[in-house]
Amino acid sequence: MTKGVLYALAAAALFGASTPFAKLLTGDAAPVALAGILYLGSGLGLAACLGWRRIARTQARHADAGLRRQDLPWLAGAVAAGGLCGPVLLMTGLAQLPASSASLLLNLEGVLTAALAWFVFKENCDRRVVLGMALIVAAGVLLSLEETGARGLAPGALAIAAACLCWAIDNNLTRKVAAADAVQIVAVKGLAAGTVNLLIAVATGAAMPGPGPALAAGVVGFCGYGLSLVMFVIALRHLGTARTGAYFSAAPFAGAAMSMLLLRETPGMAFWVAAALMAAGIWLHLTERHRHAHAHEALEHSHEHQHEQADEHHRHQHAFSWDPAKPHVHMHRHPPLRHTHEHYPDLHHRHRHDA
Repeated sequence: MTKGVLYALAAAALFGASTPFAKLLTGDAAPVALAGILYLGSGLGLAACLGWRRIARTQARHADAGLRRQDLPWLAGAVAAGGLCGPVLLMTGLAQLPASSASLLLNLEGVLTAALAWFVFKENCDRRVVLGMALIVAAGVLLSLEETGARGLAPGALAIAAACLCWAIDNNLTRKVAAADAVQIVAVKGLAAGTVNLLIAVATGAAMPGPGPALAAGVVGFCGYGLSLVMFVIALRHLGTARTGAYFSAAPFAGAAMSMLLLRETPGMAFWVAAALMAAGIWLHLTERHRHAHAHEALEHSHEHQHEQADEHHRHQHAFSWDPAKPHVHMHRHPPLRHTHEHYPDLHHRHRHDA
């Protein structure tokens, strides 16, 4: 299992487990206020991590690649979609649905992320990924119909589906800046989204949570939104958007399991059928293999990398002393290269697939 897959699954587990805790916090607080505190907890916690890391690191070449001016439009779009709209829609949906069902519906984020990556951003997806997405969509529809029978989709389910679309847009825009420092990216997202949502809550007179629930929401936001999204951004570097979204589809299973333990919810038969469909879809994603002869054009960029023996992409010279056993960051150039190996659409494999 690759490093990117491990980061994606860890991100999924943290985010999925945060859903039932967020459900407990809904109470009388307005969704926009709770969303603001969740994201502000993420931003403040990661800002503290950045400060501690800056003190601990004394050599510039050991610092992570920072955001560049050309990254800012992509990051601003990601903050607007995933940081402002997504959390409010999620909190609205959680107030109307059982946490276990809401957790499984969050699988739609992976499907929509992959669909946008494939059709809009032209990232390669093979038939196994497409079939897996179809199974996850079927599971989400089944779960939604359970809430209202033949009357149609529940408003809460539609709100969560809309949140998933916002996060799918966020994921694809974030991929454009994924080479930069993941902690910095997510800290900016959290601080911006949290501040704006809280200002909206105050301006509209929305109900605010008490000090205890607010502190709890900040902790949940730091773990379920902050640390989780840092791992997600790192996974984007290694796997590309569609495949990271596919692995992240494991999140709702962690959320559903936590809901059963924490909230004592007892799902019906439709839940288990949907879970089986989603498990099959995720299995198809996990077992996808991609290998063919491909050509790399010359590329110059900066990101954290390590000089592993099997890595043909990082065999460049250094103007400074360095430890081959440790990762480091500096601007480096990749010469043209053609070879064959199993790969994902990571930072170095964003080539065309005409066949």
